[in-house]
Amino acid sequence: MTGPDPTAEHVEPTARRIRVRLGSRLVADSTRALLMVRYGPKGLPTYFVPRDDVVADALVDESRGADGGSTWTVRAGSDQAVGAAWTDPHPKLAGHVTFSWRQLDWYEEDEQARVHARSPYGRVDTLRSSRLVEIRVGGETVARSIRPLLLFETHLPTRYYLPFDDVRAEFLEPSDTVTECPYKGRARYWSIRVGGQIVRDAAWSYPDPIPENPKIRDLVCFFTERVDLVVDGVAQPRTVSPWSDGTADAMDQAADR
Repeated sequence: MTGPDPTAEHVEPTARRIRVRLGSRLVADSTRALLMVRYGPKGLPTYFVPRDDVVADALVDESRGADGGSTWTVRAGSDQAVGAAWTDPHPKLAGHVTFSWRQLDWYEEDEQARVHARSPYGRVDTLRSSRLVEIRVGGETVARSIRPLLLFETHLPTRYYLPFDDVRAEFLEPSDTVTECPYKGRARYWSIRVGGQIVRDAAWSYPDPIPENPKIRDLVCFFTERVDLVVDGVAQPRTVSPWSDGTADAMDQAADR
């Protein structure tokens, strides 16, 4: 059995109770939410809830778009989020509204969901390996390991997570960048400085991953879009992905429309 075409829009019911909060106040509570699975430049998976399940007076200052859809400011007590709720022209989403993942807090049942909804058609598998993995910058070997953990995520490039002991720490510079992933958790970043060359936010680690992905804890991974990867002595082509532009949260930027 296969899921829907990952390049197309797909709407289906979810059995999860979905709640949305602005500050400390509830603005939506639904057991009738619909999940829209979308990938690529159109955005990431999200939930839409019936208008009847949105708190009265939470949506204010409606504006209409060229496609006939509406956008609202969300207000809860003294808190407000401008342009943080909107409709979608998909025919199955008539009478439903979604909210910004950046400006509001989402909950699936009693657990907070972050960044965007998790697609039931996506997997994250982690497999221990004995391949020889090398990371190079400007011809210098920054990391070399025969005990990588390979992470396979649906529709995304394979990632190679390495023990910190197999990375030359003198090349790593801590970064202030922090990103979140609904499938893995919160990541911290390092830049790589080799001689006069610096590759910013080139490596990341999950010190406290979500319970579903414990094996990546305290391993380090590199953007193979920005550094050179050699596997079993064979140089690999540079990865092409949404992160190729050098922005750590490039995919996350698509989460809100």
